[in-house]
Amino acid sequence: MAANRRNGMHPSEPGLVGVVSAAMALPRMSLPTVATVVAAVAALYFGREVFLPIAIALLLTFALAPLVSALKRVGIPRLPAVIASVLGAFTVLALFSFIVATQVSELAQNIPLYQSNILTKVRSLKETDVGGGVIARLSEAIERVGQELDRQETSPPAADQPRRDPVPVEIIARERPLQVLQNLIGPLISPLASAGLIVVVVIFMLLEREDLRDRFIRLVGYGDLHRTTEALQDAGKRVGRYLLMQLVVNIVYAIPVTAGLWILGIPNALLWGLLALALRFVPYIGPIIGALLPLFLALAVAPGWSLVLWTAGLFVVMEMITGNVVEPWLYGSRTGLSPLAIIVAAIFWTWLWGPLGLVLSTPLTVCLVVLGRHVPQFEFLDVLFGNEPVLEPHARLYQRLLAGDPEEATDHAEEMLEEKYLFEFYDKVAIAALLLGEQDRVRGVMGDEQRRRVAASAQMLVANLDDSAREEAEEDDDPATAEPAPADKDKQAQAEGEDDTELPDGTEMSVLCAGGRGELDDAAAAMLAQVLEVQGATVSKASFADMDPTGIRRLELDAVDTVVVGFLNRDSVKHARFLVRRLKRARSALRVGIVFWSKDGDDKKTEVEWTNDINADFVAFGMVEAVLGALSSDPPVALKVAAKRRMRRRPRPARKAPLAAAK
Repeated sequence: MAANRRNGMHPSEPGLVGVVSAAMALPRMSLPTVATVVAAVAALYFGREVFLPIAIALLLTFALAPLVSALKRVGIPRLPAVIASVLGAFTVLALFSFIVATQVSELAQNIPLYQSNILTKVRSLKETDVGGGVIARLSEAIERVGQELDRQETSPPAADQPRRDPVPVEIIARERPLQVLQNLIGPLISPLASAGLIVVVVIFMLLEREDLRDRFIRLVGYGDLHRTTEALQDAGKRVGRYLLMQLVVNIVYAIPVTAGLWILGIPNALLWGLLALALRFVPYIGPIIGALLPLFLALAVAPGWSLVLWTAGLFVVMEMITGNVVEPWLYGSRTGLSPLAIIVAAIFWTWLWGPLGLVLSTPLTVCLVVLGRHVPQFEFLDVLFGNEPVLEPHARLYQRLLAGDPEEATDHAEEMLEEKYLFEFYDKVAIAALLLGEQDRVRGVMGDEQRRRVAASAQMLVANLDDSAREEAEEDDDPATAEPAPADKDKQAQAEGEDDTELPDGTEMSVLCAGGRGELDDAAAAMLAQVLEVQGATVSKASFADMDPTGIRRLELDAVDTVVVGFLNRDSVKHARFLVRRLKRARSALRVGIVFWSKDGDDKKTEVEWTNDINADFVAFGMVEAVLGALSSDPPVALKVAAKRRMRRRPRPARKAPLAAAK
């Protein structure tokens, strides 16, 4: 039934201390780091005139570096390859800007033609009383504000003066040709100078890329070349791949949008397609802005509402296709940023550098995440903005159990069960979470109420996973859905060092699972019981309170083949030995197994020595070993006489014969 399953872990998992230390290794933000961050933000804000062109040049260098490398592999020398790449990129940007400017000029000339359609739609809204109250109130408010402004700016006309019609006056400015040229070229000097500076910086960065890399390593990471090299490669790969993939996604999005708007008859369809391509570099709000402008134009072009609906449908369909098909295929989540981090970064960089900061927010934040991933002092950046889980799965589960939230814990468990078997989830995640709870109990930081809450939440988690366990058991029963382990998978598992032990069929086997010394042990026993039920065994459960001498006498052990008692605390060896003795005295033909969920990795005892020491039929240290021992058909081990009692037994003195005593 379950012969095709594989165990994905070694029987000897790390001990309790190792699990807790791994979970508690959280990054801490020291005071010097806070001062450094504040100083860096202040420098970026007040020096934005200098740092903004350098940041743009750096990102363009990341984007053009793969193209330069490709041209060099073809055989083109470095200097021509760099100049060709930079000139090609900026030629495309200049052509893009020229087309947009031409289209905007044409649109501005046609705006008065669309005024009548807008007025018609406003009148139709008033006549049908759809939103009429809102429109009327807005109109009245605007009119009152306008009247108040006119009243303050102009004095009321005298009553005795006759009203005269205004006389149009035309003011002709007589400017010198040099002044006209200065007014025309002046606003363009600053953008052109910045663009020229960026071009020069990009060229020199591409030409001196290796030298700049070596200088950066010598400056900040000469003592750890491995980490610095890995950080530089990671940053270049992430940023370059993000820019390239985002450009491809935007082009794939813009071409159908342009064609669709042209088919629908929206004027200047090329303009809206180019704007959609550019605005999609702005996270989240960019696509919305790119869709609002064509929607407003569709409202002004046609007298009816059908064109507006068709235009909205076009953008909605393209967003769904791009977001759910194209981006996961080409781009996915390779930036390593969480969605909330993208929004926060957009707000921060917009405040810091304005609209250009909004466009550059995602790649710049990617660089910060890479810095936090490879530099310990800035690890908090990776924790704040990265998309990797900051808590291990078992620590995350324990946190939910502590909060008394088994529903969210169940959601996480079901997500993991899509890729893992039930016994793997319990073995690697759930039992490890209970080990954290036992460690807190031993340290005295967990009260009785918290302990009961964690145990109750864990029991509820097990109950919530009954459906998943049932589905897994039915899949194993169906030979059509069972996946036999092919030979290549066996070889791969052996090469990776995994245990190939197969879980046996538990049909016609009866097992009693019990906790050893507390509520947390009962929760672990419930998890083991559910795994045994998936294997087809008949399972009953007992509480740790049932394991006292009085409770054991009340247990119905006649129909039970094996009793398995679990302990989360490794200091329970003596208690386990007493339980084995009591259970075997209650029924000599009973197999009794002990599970120490927290085996110490430094223990030099073998499993046979543990078994002989406790006098149990088997001693396990993980879920797989516990299932194998519980479903084994080996005969029970006979109860041994305690060594201390044998020492206390002394031979009785021989009685004297009556005749000798009389003499």
